[in-house]
Amino acid sequence: MSKPLADGRRSQLMKAVRDGEQFDVESGLPVSELRQLNSPTWFEHACTYACMKWPNAAAKHRVGIAEALSTVTGVWVKDSVGAPDARVLRLALRTWAFQAVRDAEGEWVPRMRAEAPPEDAARALKWVAENSLRVSDLADSDRLRRALGALSRLLNGKSAADNTVLRKRSVLSNALRYAVERGLLASNPLMSVDWTPPKTDDEVDFQFVPGPELAGRLLDAVRGQGHRGNHLHAFFGCIYYAAMRPAEVAALVKSHCKLPSSGWGELVLRRSQPEVGSSWTDDGKPYDTRGLKRRARRSTRVVPIPPVLVESLRAHLDAHGTAPDGRLFRAVQGGRVASNEYTRLWEQARRKVLPAADVETPLADVPYSLRHAGVSLWIKAGVDPVEVARRAGHSPAVLWKFYAKILQGQQHASNQLIDRALQGPQPGETS
Repeated sequence: MSKPLADGRRSQLMKAVRDGEQFDVESGLPVSELRQLNSPTWFEHACTYACMKWPNAAAKHRVGIAEALSTVTGVWVKDSVGAPDARVLRLALRTWAFQAVRDAEGEWVPRMRAEAPPEDAARALKWVAENSLRVSDLADSDRLRRALGALSRLLNGKSAADNTVLRKRSVLSNALRYAVERGLLASNPLMSVDWTPPKTDDEVDFQFVPGPELAGRLLDAVRGQGHRGNHLHAFFGCIYYAAMRPAEVAALVKSHCKLPSSGWGELVLRRSQPEVGSSWTDDGKPYDTRGLKRRARRSTRVVPIPPVLVESLRAHLDAHGTAPDGRLFRAVQGGRVASNEYTRLWEQARRKVLPAADVETPLADVPYSLRHAGVSLWIKAGVDPVEVARRAGHSPAVLWKFYAKILQGQQHASNQLIDRALQGPQPGETS
């Protein structure tokens, strides 16, 4: 009985030799076999990866990492027997396994190791720890496609936006590369999968973007809502007339504003304060202070602003001054203006301005629609798309992705001008 087993084992080792595989000096085992024996589970590796990335990641990126890892970890399991509710598992992973805190020694560890999770979260984490696949078992096409499929869908089964899928896939790829770095995988298996995410339409639906007349009435309706509406009127004006992101407006300081007594002014944008949960920031604040989105940390973006916004900002400074740190807009207690506050004002403005039939539609449904309205206005006015992209803080490719219909319309108008020029002077015109 032992001789056939020995012959089989000898054949395995000889195959490893013929394949040119390296052998571990201490154990005498082929490296691939040793890797399999020592392989941690994907859950353990994902926790390690999240903690490794945490110290140098922006708060928003920390959230993105946790979301991607939670999605994948929920499907990379041996089976679904005894599985907790998908939402409970996803939340437990996101807020307890892939959120890091410092332990008593000052090391970053998963939050679940420093604090006791609630009972339902603890049960979910125990189940996934016991059922998670090993990292060495992930170089399998079906398992990789299962993970990619999960990344491309929301919990309700609908397709996720292209940007969301690409961002989550990038996190997964980096986590697998880290497994290669740790010697847990020979190569990144994701690179061998020929997979294209399902197509979704990320274009702005312009039937729901307010035009100049409606945008103006909405801004007036914000200003008419007492002291806070008056304080935040110019906040919304920056989103519309300068096409700023709300996080950029929240960080705007007086020293970065050039507001002449007449004519056009200028805003020099240097930083952003995106809103995130306090558990994701180093200082416990519900927002992060960062450089501009998708730009080098110290880069700036200069945005010319029309006289109407110059006058609004000057009036705002005269009436409200600034926060101690120079910020133009602040919460009642002096901190960053919270999204729930300005969203509440916006909802009330919509109900005042829109016909009842339109209130429940996506027409101008969020303050961010003012940014779409501002960019659309620039394009329709004939501003060079490259300049539009620069002012809005987009790349030209992203501008085309979201504003393709308007840009194509402008392209047609440009083609007509070129046709006319090629035909030469028309009757009654001089060359």
